[in-house]
Amino acid sequence: MNSAEVEGLRSELCDGILRLTIARPKRMNAIDLPTLRALSDAVTAAGHDERVRTIVLTGEGSAFCTGADLTSAAQNPVDPGEVMDVANNLIRAIVSVPVPVIAAVNGPAAGVGVSIAIAADFTYAAESAYFLLAFVNIGLMPDGGASLLVPAAIGRARAAEMALLGERVSADDADRFGLVARTLPDAELAAHVDAVAARTAQGPRRALALTKQSLNAATLAALDAALDLEKSGQVELLGSPDFVEGATAMLQKRPPRFL
Repeated sequence: MNSAEVEGLRSELCDGILRLTIARPKRMNAIDLPTLRALSDAVTAAGHDERVRTIVLTGEGSAFCTGADLTSAAQNPVDPGEVMDVANNLIRAIVSVPVPVIAAVNGPAAGVGVSIAIAADFTYAAESAYFLLAFVNIGLMPDGGASLLVPAAIGRARAAEMALLGERVSADDADRFGLVARTLPDAELAAHVDAVAARTAQGPRRALALTKQSLNAATLAALDAALDLEKSGQVELLGSPDFVEGATAMLQKRPPRFL
């Protein structure tokens, strides 16, 4: 087994399965720019490593990924365009890497965490998990390809409720809607993911790669256009008074007062 940890990301490679774990449990795995970049680089590199035959993405502790770490961003301001580029590169990497990607959603997935989860080829959720596109609650719009990935999975009507109302979707509803492949009891999630990962890691690598490519071409052909549109809109909104108010209200735990 090969293992390493850098920038809030733990990686372990064993028997052809690369496990990438967002390791920021004190922040409920809210992701900062260095961790986002490390995750993107790790997925991209895996596509060029013949030892890797399956990737498993998950979060340490009780959360999968609760989106961007606004506290870190406030303390260490970064260029919004750079953040969007790194996030978009991660989603492109998950979709294009020539091995199956499994998301083990062990707890809440919010913001870009939703995109990371459903960009995977297999998305399995624990019953205690939920999915939340909370962007509108702080004056932003979905990013990370969510404007395409979510409706591609569950249809425009339910995607509109998630994106425009900013309300959480339980793991059971995510299963019923088709946002995830399956929801399992918390105690059974790890074993199920291990079984699927072992099966794909032993499968025909090239056949799986071409099948994945074909499925994504049929369902996610407009992903690049969606990512570009999200970037332009999100960069605008990140400079708006509504975002300042929304982020401040969230940190102060009060309702926002938008313009």
